[in-house]
Formats: sequence, C-alpha cells, structure tokens
Amino acid sequence: MLQGPGPARLRGLPSGAERLLTVREVAERLAICTATVYRLCERGELAHVRVSNAIRVRPADVDAFIARGQG
Repeated sequence: MLQGPGPARLRGLPSGAERLLTVREVAERLAICTATVYRLCERGELAHVRVSNAIRVRPADVDAFIARGQG
C-alpha cells in the first residue's frame, strides 16, 4: 500500500506574531465607522491584507496611519 507524506499541516504563526485586526476593531481604534475603514483600504490609505474575502489590518499599520496624522 502506498502512503503519501502524511496529513497536511498548517503552519501556525511564529510565537510573538501579532494578531491581525478586523475591520470592526480598526474602526473602534480610529473612532470611525466600518464603511470608512473599507474606503481607506480601497483608496490605499490604510495598509491591509485580504484573508479569503475578509480584510485584516496589522496593528502596526493602524499606528502608522495615526502617526501620519490621518487618524
């Protein structure tokens, strides 16, 4: 019987990796509505990543946005 290399394993985040924020969490941090967060992402003013069909933002990118005086 032939066997493959075993079950596929998902790699976890390295220890100490920061958790990505949801659009709702970003909106709360910036005291704006979620629609505004989506617009900021669409216009490229707020760095983000897409995970499947969801937008996620690194906390450092929110901090950089605020530091630029945009938040």
